[in-house]
Amino acid sequence: MGPDNEKIRPIIIRKPELRDGNSIYQLVSHSPPLDINSLYSYLLVCTHFNKSSVVAEYQGKIVGYVSAYIHPHKEDTLFIWQVAVDSSMRGKGLGHKLLMKLIERKGLENIRFLETTVSPSNHASRALFEKLARKMQANLKEVEFLSSDLFGESGHEEEPLLIIGPLKKSGD
Repeated sequence: MGPDNEKIRPIIIRKPELRDGNSIYQLVSHSPPLDINSLYSYLLVCTHFNKSSVVAEYQGKIVGYVSAYIHPHKEDTLFIWQVAVDSSMRGKGLGHKLLMKLIERKGLENIRFLETTVSPSNHASRALFEKLARKMQANLKEVEFLSSDLFGESGHEEEPLLIIGPLKKSGD
């Protein structure tokens, strides 16, 4: 079968698995302005936090990733840690699709709020979360959270906290 006759494979959205850790690490390292964490932390996401995280796989390659966890002090809140989309897939709504799939995942029915931090210069992430709030018919509130001085001399921008909710889910 030639290339013209090959079936186009769909994007597979699923929970991350341990074997995905290095691919996620590589994806994030090629996704500025995201902070790159240790490979070890991505391996933990793939094992300890895979029920609240999601990857997109296309033709055997990880092309999208969202890490999240249920807030340890607020059981109705999902904290979105990182969202990364491969440059070949940007502008196609994949980040939004990943977040929606995650919000609707079985086992996360009690989630009514999302929290995340987005630096002021990260316009793409800010737009993603604003779109998500509109889609979920939810309020979006920004509050001061991680000031730039907490990052020492790294020159890292502040990271205000975005709070989205309460979420309107199907069936509400």
